[in-house]
Amino acid sequence: MASRALATLLLTALAATMTGCGPSAEPPPGEAADLVLVNGKIVTLDDARPEAAALAAKDGRIVAVGSREDVEAWIGESTEVLDLAGHLAIPGFIEGHGHFLGLGDSKLQLDLRAPATWDEIVALVAQAVADAEPGEWIRGRGWHQDKWDAVPAPAVEGFPIHDALSAVSPDNPVVLGHASGHAVFVNAKAMELAGIDASTPDPEGGEILRDARGRPTGLLRETAEDLVAAAQPAEPTPAEVRKRVELASAECLAKGVTSFQDAGSSFAAIDALKQAADDGTLGVRLWIMVRGSEDDLDARLPLYRTDDYAGHRLAVGGIKVWMDGALGSRGAWLLEPYADSAESSGLNTFPLEETRRLAGLAIEHGYQLCIHAIGDRANREVLDVYEETFAAHPDASDLRWRIEHAQHVDPADVPRFAELGVIAAMQGVHCTSDGPWVPDRLGEERAAATSYVWRTLLDAGATIANGTDAPVEDVSPVASFHASVTRRMAGGEAFHPEQAMTRQEALASYTLGAAYAVFQEDVKGSLEAGKLADVTVLSRDILEVPADEIPGTEVLYTIVGGEVAYRRP
Repeated sequence: MASRALATLLLTALAATMTGCGPSAEPPPGEAADLVLVNGKIVTLDDARPEAAALAAKDGRIVAVGSREDVEAWIGESTEVLDLAGHLAIPGFIEGHGHFLGLGDSKLQLDLRAPATWDEIVALVAQAVADAEPGEWIRGRGWHQDKWDAVPAPAVEGFPIHDALSAVSPDNPVVLGHASGHAVFVNAKAMELAGIDASTPDPEGGEILRDARGRPTGLLRETAEDLVAAAQPAEPTPAEVRKRVELASAECLAKGVTSFQDAGSSFAAIDALKQAADDGTLGVRLWIMVRGSEDDLDARLPLYRTDDYAGHRLAVGGIKVWMDGALGSRGAWLLEPYADSAESSGLNTFPLEETRRLAGLAIEHGYQLCIHAIGDRANREVLDVYEETFAAHPDASDLRWRIEHAQHVDPADVPRFAELGVIAAMQGVHCTSDGPWVPDRLGEERAAATSYVWRTLLDAGATIANGTDAPVEDVSPVASFHASVTRRMAGGEAFHPEQAMTRQEALASYTLGAAYAVFQEDVKGSLEAGKLADVTVLSRDILEVPADEIPGTEVLYTIVGGEVAYRRP
């Protein structure tokens, strides 16, 4: 299968030696590069020349890779020459699964990742209310009840009751997003505006968490979030979208990200992102999965399919579906009940029959199907749908359909990824972030057998595209790379380290593997002549330094299309 071939290619490229590599092509008379990198350790992921000391770029593309002598002829009066001083240069990091506008919007909300208690969050909301206009929505995101120092009192399933939140904000609606993005916590005013009370039924694929008396606690799981979303202000204005694009671009570039695979945007958002690509606001390259209703997708998919809009600045090539929720909020769909909630096996958030119809649309319009699946039941159901669809369309090959997250996979389903050519779009940092409480949800034995099984997937021949799911986690590839090769949690203990990637595999998963996952391996993912000149330069050699030194690595330069888009101050 194509995935097994890619895995072999990546390992061969990284293990090869430099013997037998000839010099790069000389420039035509009078030509000069726009940018030249010299005196560095350049790891290319090109099997013909896996390591070099210099690189030249012109008109957005790489024109030469090799020794200083190989690129010398490309240096002219207008060429910017960067002396890397021995630092590591690699293909630009590719964020394999994130939410681009969500990342920008997260900079405009309360950051709730740091508070260690529910009381601290309530206090932050109280401060925001003091500065807000009457009736203004107070928004925040990033909290996770399993990361607090203590369970709030009172609580239901470890989640707080809204009373304290409602007391500090009686007139301003409050909506606080869970770190997973699969639950929100709201106050009484928000529930009033959304029409949620004790008699409101749970929507299909969602849940309004209630106390022993049947009163809503304020926690809304999965599709129940939509009840409050409908009560909030309409789509952001063009100025608001532009601000989110600017903030997200700046954050990505500062972390060394040159390309970003966006996991679900509306057609209206895509229109705004195209405008940002046109006017130069979009600082990174985007590949976008479309989300929308079945009818809307059927009507508009042919109009939006593109591989290289604005000079490879934006591509639209996937359809996003959510099969289940997140493990932290007990929304992940499991084959067996939760270890800490025996009455629940999670939630199926999207009907299987509708998923099959969308699979047909994807085949018809030439899109990749990209389905969020976290629980082992969800992963199995998605693989079943893919297998049925492929069997029904034998003429369609090398589709590279994806499972987003693939966090908990039953051992029986692991070989199916390679057999079907399905990409596992996983996030290394989720393992170390969630690891401390995963055994609570699944039990030790099931956690060991099914959770973040990167080693088992790679050994079976699957392709992994790495990422962070930003803004669920920090968009930093260095942090996710460290998690991928150590699986070391905050307390220092490793979460089943036998499933770790090698450093070469982790780098490939963030570059050439991620490019392969969206049919872009011909233009990015490795540093070789003819490809886009997207490069990340790091302060430490993450392939060689001791593992505990990796997190201290800083981004020195982020280069997109041969232009230095970020320089460390």
